[in-house]
Amino acid sequence: MSTDSDVIARSRDDPSAFGILFDRHAASIHRYVARRTSSTVADDVMAETFLVAFERRETFRSGYTDAAPWLFGIATNLLRRHHRQEVRALRALARIGQQQTEPLGSSDSTDTDARLDARSALRDVGDALRRMPQVQRDTVLLHAWADLTYDQIATAMDVPIGTVRSRLNRARKILRSSTSPSTVHLLTGEIHG
Repeated sequence: MSTDSDVIARSRDDPSAFGILFDRHAASIHRYVARRTSSTVADDVMAETFLVAFERRETFRSGYTDAAPWLFGIATNLLRRHHRQEVRALRALARIGQQQTEPLGSSDSTDTDARLDARSALRDVGDALRRMPQVQRDTVLLHAWADLTYDQIATAMDVPIGTVRSRLNRARKILRSSTSPSTVHLLTGEIHG
């Protein structure tokens, strides 16, 4: 199996080869973007991510074998254009905790308590994410929702790894002040990168 770097190099002479990169990464890019905005915007941003990547394939650093961090970086930059939609999505996430999907009179009080706790945690996380500066939010969501390592986030955002670590540290502080420790761990759990 050829690496992403090989596929990108081959696509310079055979543009159709770039489709392999799309097949490998489109679903994960779409999932990441959809979690941050509406599904309509996610479709557009995912498609635009691969269009931009195709147009800029000459700039891909051939020393990297995996193009995922590069693609997530492009998607994250495109999401900045859609910031208003993202803020709306985070507000909706925060509202989930206020909405009731099932009657509270459920026969299992443990299940009801768990649902209420989960809704409350989502509301708190949505509020905390919305209050974060954009670069911290991008960093924590690349880590938590795109499952990138610190090194991959540094590549995606074109910053030193120390910057990634400090942004995640600041984001964790914001989350800790707004949510329970278990919620912080679920969202930003340690990845050795």
